Amino acid sequence: MALNDFRSVFFPYCLEKQPDGRYVVLNREYKPLGFKTRKYITYEEYPICVELKGLGPARAEKLSCHGDPNMDVIYLYDDSCVPTKSAEHMNNYLERLKILAKLKVQ
Repeated sequence: MALNDFRSVFFPYCLEKQPDGRYVVLNREYKPLGFKTRKYITYEEYPICVELKGLGPARAEKLSCHGDPNMDVIYLYDDSCVPTKSAEHMNNYLERLKILAKLKVQ
């Protein structure tokens, strides 16, 4: 992946559930949004984990680019539907972000 690609660094790629039940929003490099590195990151060292209020299997299914209700890792896009590859992919991604943006964090 390219660390010089804005999408890869700043667009939410997935939500990864942590052992304590909170989530980290990760970029395409599996780093917290805005982290422009390939170095190993220990999430607990940063204030990036959040509880997502209202996230359940039904909402996870709507957020998932594959319609998957799995709540451990929720992929907002993948290599088959990169948002910057087409208007359709971008529109679908933005619809998922609309759902995500309505969630409350704690």
